[in-house]
Amino acid sequence: MKSRFICFTILLAGLGATAVCSGALQVAQQRQPPAQSTASTVETGATYEDLGRQIVADLAARQFDKVCAQFNEAVSAALPPDKLAGTWDSLLTQAGDFVSIEKSSEKERQGFHVVRITTVFQKARLDAVIAFDAQKRVAGLHFVPAETTSAWQPPAYVKPESFHEREVTVGSSPWQLPGTLTLPNGAGPFPAVVLVHGSGPHDRDESIGPNKPFKDLAWGLAGRGIAVLRYEKRTRIYPQEMAQSGNLTVNDETVDDARKAVDLLATQPEIQAKHIFVLGHSLGGYVGPRIASGDSKIAGLIIMAGSTRPMEQMVVEQVRYLATLDGKITPEGQKQIDEAEKLKAAVEDPNLKPGMTINFLGASMPASYFLDLRGYHAPELAGSLQVPILVLQGGRDYQVSAADFDGWKKALAAQPTASFKLYPALNHLFMAGEGPSSGVEYEKPNHVLEEVVQDTAEWVRQKSQAVMTGKTGK
Repeated sequence: MKSRFICFTILLAGLGATAVCSGALQVAQQRQPPAQSTASTVETGATYEDLGRQIVADLAARQFDKVCAQFNEAVSAALPPDKLAGTWDSLLTQAGDFVSIEKSSEKERQGFHVVRITTVFQKARLDAVIAFDAQKRVAGLHFVPAETTSAWQPPAYVKPESFHEREVTVGSSPWQLPGTLTLPNGAGPFPAVVLVHGSGPHDRDESIGPNKPFKDLAWGLAGRGIAVLRYEKRTRIYPQEMAQSGNLTVNDETVDDARKAVDLLATQPEIQAKHIFVLGHSLGGYVGPRIASGDSKIAGLIIMAGSTRPMEQMVVEQVRYLATLDGKITPEGQKQIDEAEKLKAAVEDPNLKPGMTINFLGASMPASYFLDLRGYHAPELAGSLQVPILVLQGGRDYQVSAADFDGWKKALAAQPTASFKLYPALNHLFMAGEGPSSGVEYEKPNHVLEEVVQDTAEWVRQKSQAVMTGKTGK
């Protein structure tokens, strides 16, 4: 299940609380026996790139029956023509009308032929990523912000000469995850922070278009004396295995690996084992209290744009926001709002039982994911924690809003070690902008605001010193 700003998906391999518009939603690649295929016959001699380009062209022409005829059985079950039409319209609502296909490429990955087609819309350039199985049937499909041709450049506040990095592995078989440990230069040992991703199959940098907010944070904090561990998300490295789980929960997606990352840091000689903090962004912030609960190795929690409300409620709010961004709700926009309301009702249905599935934003998701979160109340759990908590919020964030920030403040009002900071000009990625925010903004090269990095580093240093001296107040 992956998140960013385009809500177009077919079988998720990892989802979270801000799924609707914190990124592109990953399509899980499902293996199906050839005998079960219902796909139509493909053109003899057509390359995988040819097939991918034709699918995009058919979507643009609203030939949804034709596209669905190319799906394997799993994708067909999750996304019949009417659902495909709805998810395509949702994409157009955010990205604008389809304009053209710019380029395409193909590579093999884990037994699939993955075609990446760069497409141009009125408001965005997006890559359609289509996975084909050996029978040339569509086994996965998602749209993501187009890969940028310009290399990421470090922000001006980063001092590359002040730190170094080494590759590490988080967890053990069967869920080993590649990661990077960024260490300040010097004798050490250092306080450390584990970065926990938002919803979706993110890479270790939480890359969104040309932006890498986790790399900004890692390099910025390391230059200020704080070690940082970031890693690939399990849903990115093991999409098939995650998608095939019939009892998936947010623990499998996020919580367990974050705790394993803390365990890894505690064994490193350069790290102060008693001064390890967890920084969760978006979904990572929402489940941050669960990560920290019962884990004595975690010295404190940093919540960046973490929601306090259930994801189904956030979906409705985000869809409504985007539908009204131009000042009025079009019939197409109202249709998307109605679909979000139906989704919310399905998740909240008291008859939802283990073993059932929900069509969540066009994706077939196990009921276990939502049932697990029914009993989870992030602010209440945060209020019971005996560790310092820092809550950071962007004032222009439309995915996690001021209502959530106020929710944290209310829940933690009696906690003397809780701190809060609102940055009026920042969006969901803690990057500065002007006017109403939208997902299109994430495609523009930018960096996490230096003030956010500085505030975080100072808070970690203060809390580390408090642990050493026994002073735990603000």
